Amino acid sequence: MNSVIQSTFTMILGVAFILGNLGNGFIALVNCIDWVKRRKMSSVDQILTALAISRIALLWIVLFDWWVSVTFPGNWITKETLRLVYITRHVSSHFSIWLATGLSIYYFLKIASFSNSNFLYLKFRVKKVVSVTLMVSLVFLFTKIVLLNTHIDFGIDGYKTNMSHSSTLNHIAQFSKIFLFTNTVFTSIPFLVSLITFLLLITSLWKHHKKMQQSGIGSRDSSTMAHIKALQMVIASLLLYTIFFVLLFIKIWSFNFLEKNMAIFLSLASGITAPSGHSFVLIFGNSKLRQTSLSVLWRLRCRCKGVRHLGP
Repeated sequence: MNSVIQSTFTMILGVAFILGNLGNGFIALVNCIDWVKRRKMSSVDQILTALAISRIALLWIVLFDWWVSVTFPGNWITKETLRLVYITRHVSSHFSIWLATGLSIYYFLKIASFSNSNFLYLKFRVKKVVSVTLMVSLVFLFTKIVLLNTHIDFGIDGYKTNMSHSSTLNHIAQFSKIFLFTNTVFTSIPFLVSLITFLLLITSLWKHHKKMQQSGIGSRDSSTMAHIKALQMVIASLLLYTIFFVLLFIKIWSFNFLEKNMAIFLSLASGITAPSGHSFVLIFGNSKLRQTSLSVLWRLRCRCKGVRHLGP
């Protein structure tokens, strides 16, 4: 890969890695401090904290995966190493995606307004709905791990046979493409759930807006604003899934058309850029996190001004 392109990729992903750790670390730290002060944590804060922790883990695992594959190309492909790196990466990625889906479900049930009895039943049991959703997702995680182990065994057994180096790489590339396709199918499930919550929120907002117009009340009431904020959060999750899908397809395509280093950087991008950017959407979409972040930025600005005044 061209050195200029590689340097640009490295710089962009390095910045995304740092910002991702800062953003997710900020979310976890603020919520944990608030938990210590109040001796309790709200449901949405619990989801946000777990989501932030899973993404910090994902960022570091992806970085480790990239470092090993670049530093020890061809020498690190053992069952133990592949199992450690791939399983930990997919576990953290699984919780990152499904916790974001749980957050979308939470906002939908808390804010949307429907007279349907089934919806009302779920609305008054929002904590249980999110918990059950996450527990059901563990079935998909277990299935994914079983398939991953099968593909690892399949790939390493082929690697150990007396094949030429080029045929070995093709063998491993084939099993990698199969698993990437399977991973895409599993990821489409939370994407569809988030898409459904988005469409239902749009419907709820439209009905509420129509009701407000009929009663002569302005359209910028608290319920409307709550709907808009919830839609912003769900849209951010949908964008996260879209980026993830696009990069997955690029990774599958890269096995045939892109050189190895480019494929590695695209793999790194899929694990870093989306969760890093989404963390700041969560910060500015949550009133407590937004106010705390603005307060921190204001204090840093004042401190920088103070240092300038004290300077020569």
